[in-house]
Amino acid sequence: MFELAGAIPYQTIAFDRDITVTVKRVDLVHPHISGNKFYKLKYNLLAARAQGKTHLISFGGAYSNHIHALAHAAHEYGFSASAYIRGQELAEQPLNPTLQDAADLGMTLHFISRADYRQKHTPEFLQAALARYPDAYIIPEGGSNALAIQGCEEILSAADTQDFEIIVCAVGTGGTIAGLINACAPTQRIIGYAALNSDYLSAEVAKHTDKRNWHIEPENVFGGYGHFNTELLDFIDATAAAHQLPLDPIYTGKAFYRLCTQIAAGDFAPHSRILFIHSGGLQGHRAATTPTSATMC
Repeated sequence: MFELAGAIPYQTIAFDRDITVTVKRVDLVHPHISGNKFYKLKYNLLAARAQGKTHLISFGGAYSNHIHALAHAAHEYGFSASAYIRGQELAEQPLNPTLQDAADLGMTLHFISRADYRQKHTPEFLQAALARYPDAYIIPEGGSNALAIQGCEEILSAADTQDFEIIVCAVGTGGTIAGLINACAPTQRIIGYAALNSDYLSAEVAKHTDKRNWHIEPENVFGGYGHFNTELLDFIDATAAAHQLPLDPIYTGKAFYRLCTQIAAGDFAPHSRILFIHSGGLQGHRAATTPTSATMC
């Protein structure tokens, strides 16, 4: 269970002042269980199997990379699955590509109000979910928990901890960067570019590490989570054309844009060796053909 599709490729992009950015293409780790989701789900599904659970429950928004990956993982490894989706109104609309894929793979979708969704972590909500699915294993929103962090520690190889001074990634719920921090060398610097403009992420990540060689930049460029504009979409298109590097507008596109902006501004020393973790999530790009302010979590 959860075998890599092959060696993870790298590609290097040169910048002025002899700065190099090497992209670790974690998005290619599995054809469908993309990027960091592969690592987040790995030990959770192994735990579910060890506990004799046959059903998986999780939570997410209408364009959730986590829900999409979980549906594929459940289908591939013989679990049934259900997901509580934020937005009761979505039940009255045609399914978007993300949710249609999940439904086609056999995942049961429960559309709930935003007020109810905010209660998803409470004992009462979870007990009701388990009453509906007694044989279920519950995975939190975004897949982030201690087992997910354990999995994300495996993203970095021994060479990665020696060959690069700076490691950069997009940040959603904080599980991936926590794993990278735990696995990195103490001499390395970890930078996270958040997908949302919120201060709670740093406090959340700090619960899982004693290291201080990291920080998270909030999303204060494009208007917050799920917001993007023509400038970002043009950047994503130009990056794909120039470097054959696909990005999405919710996570990796914003992170790579902000990294490139900081390099151009001189925020990194000459000769810096930077590793950018491509955490996947490209399936969400299918709904991002025009600028929008819609929430796409």
